[in-house]
Amino acid sequence: MPAWPDDDIILYDGVCIFCSSWVRFVAKRDVAKRFRFTPIQSDYGTRLARHFGIDPADPDTNAVIHGGAAYFKSDAALTVLSQLPGWNWVRALFAVPAALRNPVYNLIARNRYRIFGRSEACMVPDASLRERVIES
Repeated sequence: MPAWPDDDIILYDGVCIFCSSWVRFVAKRDVAKRFRFTPIQSDYGTRLARHFGIDPADPDTNAVIHGGAAYFKSDAALTVLSQLPGWNWVRALFAVPAALRNPVYNLIARNRYRIFGRSEACMVPDASLRERVIES
């Protein structure tokens, strides 16, 4: 599978309240503004999702493109967290096999709308975040 041309892109479900909270959490702590964000419902996000085999109509994972590689599920979350200032301790969690981490991730992902809710439209970012969101 060919690499994606952009780096440090976080793909997320823009109508998922939990996922949108994740984006705000990362943006607040990413003081270097390394990561950019794209909702899967945007043109750019849909192209990215399809490129990596994620169904834009029924996403079951977030994803991050980092260092030229694509990461999914718990690997994506841990990769992002480990790049944030003060969060490098998260790297130790990679020692837990993905076969144990991903079932927990999958359980939350399958039930995210029921547990956390869903909005009718993608989150509208504030001015400081808007410059980091890619939509087209």
